[in-house]
Amino acid sequence: MKSRTILFVALFSIVAGGCGGGGTTNIDIRNDDGKAVMALDYRDFDQAASEMVQSMISSGALKKQGGGRYVVATGRIVNDTMQRIDTDQLMAKIEEELMNSGQVVMTSAVGSGTDALVHETRELRDSEEFDQNTIAKRGTLIAPELSISGKIFQRNLRYDKNKQQVEYYFQLKLSDATSGLRYWQKESLIGKRGSNSSVAW
Repeated sequence: MKSRTILFVALFSIVAGGCGGGGTTNIDIRNDDGKAVMALDYRDFDQAASEMVQSMISSGALKKQGGGRYVVATGRIVNDTMQRIDTDQLMAKIEEELMNSGQVVMTSAVGSGTDALVHETRELRDSEEFDQNTIAKRGTLIAPELSISGKIFQRNLRYDKNKQQVEYYFQLKLSDATSGLRYWQKESLIGKRGSNSSVAW
């Protein structure tokens, strides 16, 4: 019985120690002075997103003649880096700031930000299980007027014998969905320099 008690206490200590994190601290994301890393982190995404949104807004490309807000769809964002980047993470920040500007609304009907339920609910037409007065009628979806597409790519350079330089390029384009004309584009560069032993992916 005594040995069982000792074993239980030992196991509990291991589990509790693992859950405790052994020195883990929360990050103050609004004032993070932690060390930079060679890979992309949330600070890099915030910086790139903010630069691009401010450039897009200040360019005047989102000012609609006659007033109102543009309907914008998010197209393909290509990840051409050595990291497994979720490009939706970057676009979520950009879409949020664009909508908060009051100049655009994002569509969930088409593009990479499609909400499947928008189309699934329309498949309920003629179903006897649903009140047809509550089902969206035909011709009610609004097509996007503008589309956003882009790319993230990475270049690794040898800086000197002991250091490497990693450059991350964030590229974004805003195009007219009807004419195909491009209204705005921006490239944001984030550069990092560190030891050759640092991992950039």
